[in-house]
Amino acid sequence: MSKKLIAARLRDLENADSYRSWREIAGELDRLEGGDAWKQDEMSDDYDYLLIKERLDHMRRLRKRGEVRQLVHDLAEGLHGNLGNIANPNLYVYARVGTKRLIEEYVEEAARCLDYICVGDFADFSSDEKVLFFKRTGTSFGRSALLLSGGATLGMFHLGVIKALFENNTLPRVLSGSSAGSIIAAMVGTRTDAELPTIFEPDGLDLQAFQAVSLRQIFKGKALMDPTQLEECLTRNIRPGSFVEAFERTRRILGITVSPSEQHQQPRLLNYLTAPNVVIRRAALASCAVPGVFPPVMLEALDYNGETVPHMRSKRWVDGSIANDLPMLRLARLHNVNHYIVSQTNPHVVPFMRDPGRDRYGLSSIARQFAAGASRDVVKVTQRYFGGAGAGRIVDLLNDVLQQRYSGDVSIFPKHTPTQLMRMFSNPTTDDIRRYIREGERATWPKLERIRMQTRISRVFEDCVAWLKEQGLRRTPPNRRRVQPIRPPRDLRAAS
Repeated sequence: MSKKLIAARLRDLENADSYRSWREIAGELDRLEGGDAWKQDEMSDDYDYLLIKERLDHMRRLRKRGEVRQLVHDLAEGLHGNLGNIANPNLYVYARVGTKRLIEEYVEEAARCLDYICVGDFADFSSDEKVLFFKRTGTSFGRSALLLSGGATLGMFHLGVIKALFENNTLPRVLSGSSAGSIIAAMVGTRTDAELPTIFEPDGLDLQAFQAVSLRQIFKGKALMDPTQLEECLTRNIRPGSFVEAFERTRRILGITVSPSEQHQQPRLLNYLTAPNVVIRRAALASCAVPGVFPPVMLEALDYNGETVPHMRSKRWVDGSIANDLPMLRLARLHNVNHYIVSQTNPHVVPFMRDPGRDRYGLSSIARQFAAGASRDVVKVTQRYFGGAGAGRIVDLLNDVLQQRYSGDVSIFPKHTPTQLMRMFSNPTTDDIRRYIREGERATWPKLERIRMQTRISRVFEDCVAWLKEQGLRRTPPNRRRVQPIRPPRDLRAAS
């Protein structure tokens, strides 16, 4: 009876139409398959459960006693994202929902302590000391980012990933996109939370980006597709403005990668710090300029008077995924990111991807390393014997593609099918977009609790800093305020 019931529930899991339904079924399967029993048993060789239990009891005791200064001291010293190896991927493969109860309790207690310090009124711990604590400790702890890869039409899968994260309050403020991912990232990065749900309605989207050109135009422009069609697509779907304008309006940190089309230039991550006045639509156009498919693009920016002018007039840029599909190092330096959620749809990458922990023998990793090593050897031979200027540039681009890292701490990817590859450069219909969104959601649901656990504390840090800033602004006379108030988090407003 148990085996038949499990088989039936597995079918139900495959057909779940919402995360709530999926989670209920997955929770029942955990009870039937033993996942719940594993979660209740705090012992495991995959993490230091004794350390986590000790830290949990210590934090809980200090909070209940109201010893805020000792609590602040100990959190500043000992709060780390992977304390005791609690971020180990193996801890998220034994159960379909969540991980060890001890880890979940530890994370929730840490978040509760931070909320307590943030909204509490303490005679011996001032507001200025609170701000200092949250800024310093939050910087030490780090934050998460969502990275959207290239993949042409396959990139519509990213919409479903973002929908699942947004609807479950786990969408990071920092997000970057390359190539097709830049379109989706820009759609999100130029919209507020109130405006975002509209992009999840397939009937309201017009993503007709591909229009073939004549043979004469191909020889003249050296590209297969009409860039005007792509530009019109971006105009329809991305709100106007520059990176700094989008940041000031939405508080999201949007980044778009572009690759140089000639030598002596480096790939760039464009955002409100590195290119504040660059026009977002133009940056996405450049990031989507797949060599041979679309022509290279000159960036544009807003001048002091708000007029659109060329940016680095003599330089042209192409597909961001060629040299910097996932700009992890740059995000770490600019935005203190140390945890990466990757939505990966590149067709040359997805076939080799597997979830860590589920690939017990590491066969996918071995295959990926073998393929990459063999490809690099081919590139070296080509560089040696075909060193002409044109061929050399092509070889350099191939080398850039092969040298990159394509996965994150949490990687979400679609099922690889030959049919999808055949339609990479075709315009998606409404039904196609609806299917891509559903595939993205379904691929994200099994990862949601892991993402929630691994981003919970960093999200509390961000919420607390925003709330404390607003409290400080309320105490500042209007004529002395220098920045616009930041809306406090809903949960913290309720807690106060």
